[in-house]
Amino acid sequence: MSAAAGGAKKEKSAGSSFLELVVIVVVALGLALGIQAFLVKPYRIPSESMVPTLKVGQRVLVNRLGNRFNKPEVGEIVVFHPPAGSDSNTCGDSNKKPDQACDKPTAQRANVNFIKRVVAGPGDTLYIKGGHAYVNGKRQKDDFTRPCAEGGSGCDFPRPITIPANHWFMMGDNRGESDDSRFWGPVPRKWIIGGAFATYWPPKRIGLL
Repeated sequence: MSAAAGGAKKEKSAGSSFLELVVIVVVALGLALGIQAFLVKPYRIPSESMVPTLKVGQRVLVNRLGNRFNKPEVGEIVVFHPPAGSDSNTCGDSNKKPDQACDKPTAQRANVNFIKRVVAGPGDTLYIKGGHAYVNGKRQKDDFTRPCAEGGSGCDFPRPITIPANHWFMMGDNRGESDDSRFWGPVPRKWIIGGAFATYWPPKRIGLL
C-alpha cells in the first residue's frame, strides 16, 4: 500500500470517528430533551413558600408523565402554572366574600411555575382556620408545615368553599408566607405539570419526597 493510500485511509477513519461522535452527542441531547419534555424535569425552589419541607435554592425532580395518567393526590407536592393574576392575588370569582378562600381561578394561566402542596381536590369542601386546612369537616394532618403567626394574613377563611370539578387547591407549607390558592383559586388539571418526587440538591438533602 502506498503512503498516500494509507494517509487517505487514516483521514477517512478519523472523519468517520468524528461523525460517529457527532451522532452520539446529538442523540444524547435529543434523549435528554425528550426526558425533560415528557418524563422527568428538574426545578429549583425560588421562594420560602414551601419551608420547612423545601428551602430556597433546593432542587427537585418532577414526574411529568405521572399526571397524564393519574390524578393529583391530596398531600402531593406538585409543580404547576398558576392562574394569570396570581402575582396580584386576583381571584376569578368577583363575588368572593372576605372570609372565604378563592374558589375560582382566572380563565388564563400564567407562564411561571409554582410548587405547592395539594390540600383538596374536586368536590371537596374546604375552609382555613389558623392556617390549617379543614377538608370535608376534618383538619388535615400538617405537623410538617410552618404554622401561621397569630393574626397573620391569609390564615383564616372560615366560610367553606367547594372545589370545582377537575380542579385542585394548593397551599404552601409555610402557611403564613405563601401566595397560593387561598388568594387566586384552585388549579385546573391541565395546568399541573407534575408531582415532585425527589430532591437532588444540595447533597445533604438528597432524598424522596
